[in-house]
Amino acid sequence: MGFGKNNVLHANHFRKDWQRHVRTWFDQPGRKLRRRNARKAKTAVLGVRPLTLLRPAVRGQTVRYNTKLREGRGFTLGELKEAGVSRKTALGLGIVVDHRRRNLSVEGKAINVERLKAYKERLVVFPRKTGKPKKSDSSPEDLTTPTTRQTLPLPPPFVPEQPRKISQEERAFNAYKTLRNYRAEARFEGARKIRAAKKEEEEAAKKK
Repeated sequence: MGFGKNNVLHANHFRKDWQRHVRTWFDQPGRKLRRRNARKAKTAVLGVRPLTLLRPAVRGQTVRYNTKLREGRGFTLGELKEAGVSRKTALGLGIVVDHRRRNLSVEGKAINVERLKAYKERLVVFPRKTGKPKKSDSSPEDLTTPTTRQTLPLPPPFVPEQPRKISQEERAFNAYKTLRNYRAEARFEGARKIRAAKKEEEEAAKKK
């Protein structure tokens, strides 16, 4: 390493007491056990409540991940409306709501509406007071049915198509050529309109 001008050379000191500045992590196994016991205690306190909240099935961002389904932040207000669940009721039933999310496809919205309906069918709402059940609470017959605390799994990311024979029309169809023609039509649409209008004006001027 070179130095500019006639300056004093550096005298680097590497014999400092670095052991005092090292952070240790000897309590990691104990913390792991403590977190596990806390999760068990919380699960026991929750009783028959689901282990996790219900979240929507959404597509990952970008072309790299949009073929996969994952759990999103919360259901949209449109999905809740179609499933017949109000926003206030959803918060009490373990359904997460995200008012900022928007539905960009009919298929994605339908998946989450079906997810909400399936959750409602499996849901058993116990009354807060035994003698005074509310209208939204489950019937006495439903309360005696066996319950599960596992949440709904995510649907498959795509439905595989059954194998079939290719028709003659599909063999004759040229996808590459069709796409190129559509792109060319979109690209030259403005110029062709101007040319057609100019031609009409010239023909009108000749008739006069």
